[in-house]
Amino acid sequence: MFTDSHCHLNYKGLVEDQQGVLARARAAGVEAMLNISTRQSEWDDVIGVAEREPDVWASVGIHPHEADAHPDVQTATLVDKARHPRVVGIGESGLDFYYDHSDRERQRASFRAHIAAARETGLPIIVHTREAEADTAGILADEMGKGAFAGVIHCFTASADFARKALALGLYISLSGIVTFKNAKDLQETAKAVPLDRLLIETDSPFLAPVPHRGRPCEPAFVADTARFVATLRTLPLGELAARTSANFRTLFAKVAS
Repeated sequence: MFTDSHCHLNYKGLVEDQQGVLARARAAGVEAMLNISTRQSEWDDVIGVAEREPDVWASVGIHPHEADAHPDVQTATLVDKARHPRVVGIGESGLDFYYDHSDRERQRASFRAHIAAARETGLPIIVHTREAEADTAGILADEMGKGAFAGVIHCFTASADFARKALALGLYISLSGIVTFKNAKDLQETAKAVPLDRLLIETDSPFLAPVPHRGRPCEPAFVADTARFVATLRTLPLGELAARTSANFRTLFAKVAS
């Protein structure tokens, strides 16, 4: 049984046939899905899916692209919304210096507010980072010095050095369909080196469909294809890889099992 630790069920490409998407995921052996929010206006809808579907859970957060549009979302706002029983994570939040859709200082401030919410609630932070390794690593280390918190680097595409830094801080690494791409050789080497007890898999659907689904909207069912690829990469039986990553999901997102 597989777990999709990061998907966007309310995004265009999935929401139009949400029930079909969920049915196909279940048929593929996906036993749990974490539906991620990226802006405050989505929170109620994202949580609503988790309220209706027993195998879907929710996060609350502001994507770094949206930081400029959410100057009033502070730690207290996140903490209050995270009290909902179906909310199991904070985010996604982090830094994106590739697109720079929001001011970098505003991104950094929002990221720190999310980390503080993760620390206060005990829920893990779901970290997005792109072209911002040094700043992301620096903030994570600085904030960890203020008090421990749990988290995951989602859709990992960064360097092996960044992976080592994240793991040293106790964070998890989540692999998306990108790991199946032919040009992802460095990422594949990192995927082989991540300790099995810190590894998650995800789709980030409707984005980044893995081989053999390139060019199609991604959906949670495809997490099985990413799992199959990673299992082969690590010379593990698929069942073991699926079981371990699903167990890791429940360890990290402990509210799922509560």
